[in-house]
Amino acid sequence: MRGVKLLAACLYLAAAATLVVRAEDPYFHHVWNVTYGTASPLGVPQQVILINGQFPGPNINSTSNNNIIVNVFNNLDEPFLLTWNGIQHRKNCWQDGTPGTMCPIMPGTNYTYHFQPKDQIGSYFYYPTTGMHRAAGGFGGLRVNSRLLIPVPYADPEDDYTVLIGDWYTKSHAQLKKFLDGGRTLGRPDGILINGKAGKGDGSDAPLFTLKPGKTYRVRICNVGLKTSINFRIQNHKMKLVEMEGSHVLQNDYDSLDVHVGQCYGTIVTANQEPKDYYMVASSRFLKSVITTTGLLRYEGGKGPASSQLPAGPVGWAWSLNQFRSFRWNLTASAARPNPQGSYHYGKINITRTIKLVNTQGKVDGKLRYALNGVSHTDPETPLKLAEYFGISDKVFKYDTITDNPTPEQITNIKVEPNVLNITHRTFIEVVFENHEKSVQSWHLDGYSFFAVAVEPGTWTPEKRKNYNLLDAVSRHTVQVYPKCWAAILLTFDNCGMWNIRSENTERRYLGQQLYVSVLSPEKSLRDEYNMPETSLQCGLVKNTPKPANPYAGA
Repeated sequence: MRGVKLLAACLYLAAAATLVVRAEDPYFHHVWNVTYGTASPLGVPQQVILINGQFPGPNINSTSNNNIIVNVFNNLDEPFLLTWNGIQHRKNCWQDGTPGTMCPIMPGTNYTYHFQPKDQIGSYFYYPTTGMHRAAGGFGGLRVNSRLLIPVPYADPEDDYTVLIGDWYTKSHAQLKKFLDGGRTLGRPDGILINGKAGKGDGSDAPLFTLKPGKTYRVRICNVGLKTSINFRIQNHKMKLVEMEGSHVLQNDYDSLDVHVGQCYGTIVTANQEPKDYYMVASSRFLKSVITTTGLLRYEGGKGPASSQLPAGPVGWAWSLNQFRSFRWNLTASAARPNPQGSYHYGKINITRTIKLVNTQGKVDGKLRYALNGVSHTDPETPLKLAEYFGISDKVFKYDTITDNPTPEQITNIKVEPNVLNITHRTFIEVVFENHEKSVQSWHLDGYSFFAVAVEPGTWTPEKRKNYNLLDAVSRHTVQVYPKCWAAILLTFDNCGMWNIRSENTERRYLGQQLYVSVLSPEKSLRDEYNMPETSLQCGLVKNTPKPANPYAGA
C-alpha cells in the first residue's frame, strides 16, 4: 500500500512538473561552434570567425518571451564573448555579453547563454565584444516576432529576409587590434559587404534572395560594420518602413535609408516590378570617396539581368538629418503587448536628472584614446558587475568619475580608468550626446530602449528642449549624432543591472569611448534583478570566490 501511495505521489509530481513546463514560455536550444576559417569577402583570402561554419553566423528566429538557449563553444585562440544588440535582458544583465558584465569564454571552453526577449519584438543582431573580433565576423541576425495573439500593423509577408550591411577591412582582426594598441586609427575601410559578400556587379553574382511577383517581403536591414554609416536602396523598389529596433513606426515609403552603425530597420518590400533581376545597393556615407557594393535580387521566373545603372545615393548629412526627423512612433499599433505603443506618454514625465556626454579624442602617453567627459574607459580584469555583486567595487572601480555637465577643461584632460555612472532606480533621465568632432557618432545603450527626441546642429542648452518631440519620437536603442551636433534621449532607468553605453564605432569603443551605468535595486529584491546564475563564469579577483548566498531576495 505504501508503494502504491509513493507511486501515486510520483505520478502527481510528474504531472505537476509537466504542467509547469507547458505553462512556461517555449525553449529554443542552439549549439554554436566558434572557429576560425578562411573566406574572401573582398576577393582576398583572409581569416574570419565562423559560427557553425557560417559567415555571417546563423540567424536566430524567435518570438516574444521565448527562452533562447545558446551554448557557445570557443575554439578560437583568444577569449570570446557575444552581445545581443538591442535585447534588453530585463533584470538579467548577466547574459548581456559585455566585458563589464561577464567573464569571457576562454579558449577551449564553452558557456551557455539563456535569455528572453521579454516584451520585445523587432529586428536585432548579435556580435562579438572581445578585442577586435567584430572585424572578423561572428555576427548574425536576431529577429523577434510578435506572438500570434498580438496584431501587427501590416499583412503577413511571403517571407522574411535579413540583410546585414557593414564596412570591411582585408587586414585581420589581430592586425587591426595592433594598429589601435599602437596608437593608430583603422583608416578607411577596404569595402562594403552585404551578408558577408561584395557583389561583382556584372550580373554573374548568385542571387541573395528570390521574390515571387506580386508578393510582399519583410526585409530587415542592420548595419553590423565597424565605423561607417551606410545608405541602402533597391533598384526600382520602394521600402516601406514599418519597424525600427523594436518599435512599430508610421509607415512611410523610402527610396533609400541611411543606416548608422548598430542600427536596424524593418521594411516591407513589394515585388511589383517587371520580373527580372535587381540590385540591392549599399554605399558608404560621410567618407571623402564613396565605397559601393551590390547584392542581387531575383524575381522567380523572371527574365533579364539587372540594370547596370545603379540608383544614386544621397549626399551630405543634412539629408540624413531630415530623414531622421521623418521617423515617427506608431501610437496606435501594439508592440509586444496588446496595449497601443502610444499609451505610454513619455512626454508628460518630469525629468529628474540631465547627463551631458561629450565625446572627444586625444593622446595619452603618446597614444590615441577616445573619451566621454574626459574619461577613456578601460575594462578591468574583474567585470564591473561581478565586483559590485561580490562587494569589492572599491577594489576595482570608482563610481561617478565624470560629472553630469563637464567643463571644457574636464573634457580635454583625458584620464584612462573604468567609467561607471550610478543612476537611481526608476528615475526619468535626459541624456544629451554632444559631438564637437567632424565625424558622425553612433551611440547605443544596452538594457533599454529610449526616446530619441531630438538631433540638432550646434551646442545643447536647456532652451533647446522646446524643440523636443514629446509625442511620437521612436523608442529605440541606438541614435546617431552628426558632426558639430547634439542628440537628446529620454528614458526611465527601470531595469536593474550594469549596462553599457557605447560608441558603436568599434575603433572608438575599443579605445575607451564607452561607459557603464549601474542601476541598483534599493530593496535588493528579485522583483528588480535576478541573482547571479550558478553557471556564470568567474574571473579576476572573484575567480575562486564562493558566490554570495542569495544577496537578492523576495518575490
